[in-house]
Amino acid sequence: QVQLVESGGGLVQAGGSLRLSCAASGRTFSSYTMGWFRQAPGKEREFVAAITQSSSTYYAESVKGRFAISRDNAKNTVYLQMNNLKPEDTAVYYCAADRRYSGISVYTYTYNYWGQGTQVTVSS
Repeated sequence: QVQLVESGGGLVQAGGSLRLSCAASGRTFSSYTMGWFRQAPGKEREFVAAITQSSSTYYAESVKGRFAISRDNAKNTVYLQMNNLKPEDTAVYYCAADRRYSGISVYTYTYNYWGQGTQVTVSS
């Protein structure tokens, strides 16, 4: 069982930056692919970025070049650095853990564990 707790959300002006953190419990953090998803009001949850056990990364086209995902296995933490934020980035951001060793998935149903989410609001 893995418990995930996100932090770092908040209100920021367009063009600003935020860094989200997701702290995981347990000793097996390094064996999980970690992903970030987001959900805006009235919309489905969508993939943002993910990082594999070997630190390969993958991004949604909408955030490529602006967001960066990283992980620190010693701290059981995954990060999402968000730069040049836009109003359309406003959403609740969730981190998730995928215990498979078969690459990165953009589908929510392949992730086994989820955090409670942190709100990111970008004002214009």
